[in-house]
Amino acid sequence: MPFEGTTAIVTGGAQGLGLAIAEALAGRGTKVAVFDLDTAQLDAEVARLREQGGTVTGYTVDVSDRGQVRAAVERVRSELGPVLILVNNAGVEQFGKFAEITDEQWDRVMAINLRGPFICTQEVLPDMLEAAWGRIVNISSSSAQGGQSQMAAYVSSKSGVIGFTKALALELGPKGITVNTIPPGMVVTPMLEKAIAEGRFTASLEHFAKITPVRRAGRPEDIANAAIFLCQDESSYVTGQVIGVNGGRRT
Repeated sequence: MPFEGTTAIVTGGAQGLGLAIAEALAGRGTKVAVFDLDTAQLDAEVARLREQGGTVTGYTVDVSDRGQVRAAVERVRSELGPVLILVNNAGVEQFGKFAEITDEQWDRVMAINLRGPFICTQEVLPDMLEAAWGRIVNISSSSAQGGQSQMAAYVSSKSGVIGFTKALALELGPKGITVNTIPPGMVVTPMLEKAIAEGRFTASLEHFAKITPVRRAGRPEDIANAAIFLCQDESSYVTGQVIGVNGGRRT
């Protein structure tokens, strides 16, 4: 299955990792549907990618809402064709002492980070089953491998994404559908920059770069390159894998 002409959905694709993945897919001729809640940012980035020659369409969607996801997927099918590539990237963080996490905070993180991939995957699965071919890439987090203080809800949700990936890979492999997850390491994104600026981490970005074996922080393009590999027809023997893109940390 070539990239050219294939339809993909990238959730949380208006900035950061999702935007880099959407741009990489579009640059290879994939028809990309970008799901995001930030309509203004979404419109701006879709317009930019179209100016570069990409076939890209934006949809304002809350991935935790089944009705919104179903309606958007139906539109994607109608406007771009059956969905054969899904990148579950949309996510929210939550910082704070474990004892102070509210039920509402916990539920919101789980809704976006874990229920979102569940809903989106279920809604596009019929297209992949019919084609006997599909690529699902779930963006988890290296914090799910090593833990992170004061991020219990986030780490738990991203750990769930890894388990979700492994279970689906076993079930869907016989159908021609691969399911893998990328847990990014310290990658410079708006989410990370905001967290550092607010003092959520005790060390600077420069410090993290110094203790990373490759001696630099990650770039969104690093994650996009790995996602592209996992979406290729040539990666059909790779499924159920945790592909750490972290510069050598937490391997």
